[in-house]
Amino acid sequence: MSSTRKTPRHAIGMTVHGSSRWVWADVPAAGSSTVQVAFQPTRRGLHAVPVLKAETRYPLGVFRVWSLWRPAAQVLVYPQPEKPAPQLPPGEARAQGAGNAPARGIGEFDGVRPYRRGDPLKMVVWKKAAKSFATGSDELVSRDAQQSQQQELWLDMSATGLHDREARLSRLTAWVLQADRLGVDYGVRLPGREISPDAGAAHRHRCLEALALC
Repeated sequence: MSSTRKTPRHAIGMTVHGSSRWVWADVPAAGSSTVQVAFQPTRRGLHAVPVLKAETRYPLGVFRVWSLWRPAAQVLVYPQPEKPAPQLPPGEARAQGAGNAPARGIGEFDGVRPYRRGDPLKMVVWKKAAKSFATGSDELVSRDAQQSQQQELWLDMSATGLHDREARLSRLTAWVLQADRLGVDYGVRLPGREISPDAGAAHRHRCLEALALC
């Protein structure tokens, strides 16, 4: 909320129209104030921001001045991740130079492995290490460069072991978050779309966006 007036505006309330949950703030003279208004869509996908209502009863609370605002913005809602989710699926042999490496579960996924004394620091998956330290664990994992060249992690909608579409998307969402926490490259396969293996925040968002809009 912002104001061009030379005097402050007091006790400005904001809510989703029709809701009884208000947030209140003062707006300084010729300044602005930020408030957070929450709403919870019932389904995944792209949603319009609902109509917002602003009002004030300052100073005496006798009279009420209000206004409705229809934001043009939209919000993207990811699928709810499955909890608890099963372990990540086995890695797949790369199309070129795959060899005969057997598929393994994520506990032995060819891309990361338990830390071994003498591993270069650049090979340590520090995102995973930070989480371990925060929980009081000293568990470390390292990237396995040799093995990661042999296999890829694909999160395939047809390989979730589920029949319900929403349940499949929920499991894939949980797997995307698991793989991201481990810091491994992963790809996503959906009907009519394939996202190549990669890692990082931008890749995570791209995968979750695809799941939300699937």
